Amino acid sequence: MTEQLNPAHIMQTATAFWASKVLLTAVELDLFTTLGDGEWSASQLGQRLGLHPRGTHDFFDALVALKFLDRDGDGPDGKYRNTPETAAFLNRKSPAYIGGLPEMLNARLFAFWNDLGTALKTGQPQNEVRRGGKPLFEELCSSEARLGTFLEAMSGFQAANFSVLAEKFPFDNYRTVSDVGGALALLSRIVGARHPHLTFTSFDLRPVEPLARHHIRAAGMDGRINAVSGDFFRDELPGADVVTMGNILHDWNLDRKKLLIRKAYDALTPGGAFIAIENLIDDARRENAFGLLMSLNMLIETGDGFDYTGADFQAWCTEAGFTRFEFIGLAGPTSAAIAYK
Repeated sequence: MTEQLNPAHIMQTATAFWASKVLLTAVELDLFTTLGDGEWSASQLGQRLGLHPRGTHDFFDALVALKFLDRDGDGPDGKYRNTPETAAFLNRKSPAYIGGLPEMLNARLFAFWNDLGTALKTGQPQNEVRRGGKPLFEELCSSEARLGTFLEAMSGFQAANFSVLAEKFPFDNYRTVSDVGGALALLSRIVGARHPHLTFTSFDLRPVEPLARHHIRAAGMDGRINAVSGDFFRDELPGADVVTMGNILHDWNLDRKKLLIRKAYDALTPGGAFIAIENLIDDARRENAFGLLMSLNMLIETGDGFDYTGADFQAWCTEAGFTRFEFIGLAGPTSAAIAYK
């Protein structure tokens, strides 16, 4: 008997933006922070958020069905509360808050992805540049508030990966780390808390430096983490036993990727390790859908930036002089690609 075909997967993917927008809007409304440790009926929660009654039950119950809210009871008297995950990660008062990334996705990328077809036909970015603005990083650095929001979003995106890296990579064998494109020095702070013998340089553009120093001071790590400003295409990278780049290489075209890899090689002490933390695409390009979607996102954001496979990374690093390689799975679809000098 011929297997009956089912369009369910097609329909689920075609309408996936509905679910995404419900979650992003909940973060935009600060719903999870408003709930906090409490529980409220739909009418009570709707009033607190300033919502019209027409959509409240559908909105909150959709979040229940999507496993982003729990509800005790049914009907108008049902009480909504955070799930353990939303309480930990989407309540602004939680130290594990990662809502900066959904906020950025909602405010910027959701609209830009509507022009994916144009990006595929032209090879050009579809973000602020298309609308007469500056290139992405120049645009971000033109406003401290916008830059801070972006960096907080990226920090939420990477925190789990840096924590796994701190456990899995043998940092005990090294003394110094340079985090290139270090943003708010999150990698330095997380790895440094796990490995107190290490000292760090967090290297990024000049407007980032004061923001990084604020977070370093707040963590009580002034004596171990030095925030340094510069341009990693024009300036030499700070020398160290380990050079890390978290979601940096995928921003750029192939020539610039290779330039950064050569600069990392030159900055390393003999026997040192270069670690690229990225959503590595599987070599057959069949499995890591998130890595492939991220590569399309880099088309939207930068035009010529792209994500890559482990085999790509090894080939580029071999060309630069690296001799040994290792890959460590981190959180979700992310990996650490490691090249040893």
